[in-house]
Amino acid sequence: MPRTKRLTAKQVEHAAAGKHADGGGLTLVVTGKGTRSWVVRLTVDGKQRDMGIGGYPAVSLADARQRASEMRADVLDGADPGASRGAATVPTFGAAAEAVHTLLLPTWRNPAHAREWIESLRRHAGPLLDKRCDRITRADVLDVLEPIWLDKAETARRVRQRIRKVLAWAMARHESIVSNAAGEAIDAALVPQPKIREHQRAIHYSEVPAALAAIEAGQAAPASKLCLRLLVLTGVRSGEARLADWAEIDFDRALWTIPPQRTKTGTEHRVPLSLQALETLDAAKTLTDGSTLIFPSPLRPGYPLDWNSLLKVLRTAGIDSTAHGFRSSLRSWCQDQPDIAWATAELILGHRPGTKVEQAYARSDELHARQKAMQQWANYLNS
Repeated sequence: MPRTKRLTAKQVEHAAAGKHADGGGLTLVVTGKGTRSWVVRLTVDGKQRDMGIGGYPAVSLADARQRASEMRADVLDGADPGASRGAATVPTFGAAAEAVHTLLLPTWRNPAHAREWIESLRRHAGPLLDKRCDRITRADVLDVLEPIWLDKAETARRVRQRIRKVLAWAMARHESIVSNAAGEAIDAALVPQPKIREHQRAIHYSEVPAALAAIEAGQAAPASKLCLRLLVLTGVRSGEARLADWAEIDFDRALWTIPPQRTKTGTEHRVPLSLQALETLDAAKTLTDGSTLIFPSPLRPGYPLDWNSLLKVLRTAGIDSTAHGFRSSLRSWCQDQPDIAWATAELILGHRPGTKVEQAYARSDELHARQKAMQQWANYLNS
């Protein structure tokens, strides 16, 4: 059997994506992005194992050969090179997930998203939590994803993305992990998911009064129905409504102040409240669960409504629109009102109209004009 031709330093530096053998079980692995790392294949206790021994150029060709030779010697002496090189310090997937979650927390403005991120892994990736990251296989990941891949397509995509993120974090810190079990290698084993409609129609504003009546007559939880009604009356985004807090409401001034950390623009958004919006908030006072949330989840006290709870209400009522679609309905209505200026309509939706220079000089949020427009909108919906 011919011997594998050994690599040269120049070949290592310029090798194309793929695996390049150097002999004796040592292989240079080059990713599509050009990252180079060394892997040595050993037989330990009768089983073949691939072990990472560092990345190039930090570990040169000569260094890689030396380390591979030392590890083969360890095996001949009956030792486990993985254990001797600190493999036991590799965290479990659960511990790694918590570490990544803590790392990402400062980058998230939405507390609900932060909770959902870690809870989705606890809920759907349970079989992985107690496994060491270097012992998680592609089969393990597929066992987690396949049961939900078609039935809960969007959830499955998010869970896979998060598993991949956690394992990538572990790979970056532990050389014994040489591949990502949730990476591209499992694509062929996952059947194509049904296409999701990216844009669902927003109903015309003339249909919104009937839609509100259908929602009110439906069997959805009061919290979901009231939250959706306030969203329609005010034109706010779904997350801004679902996470609304009583501390943000000033009943005396008929004003709802959404803090910067909960707006898409990262700036405070003052929302004028019509008489109908104030009535909706009064009705929501009966929903209290001891927290300060205006619309707490009926299933999980202390938590806000789930991200898809409003969509379920609309589907049950037979309304072909998303919650976000009502913002489009409101914007179209504003456009057809001769006394509502374009900039006022944009400010109603929490947008920042004009160029950056214009925004720097136009400091007013036109609260008075928006108060008048929102009362007109509420009156229209009641009619």
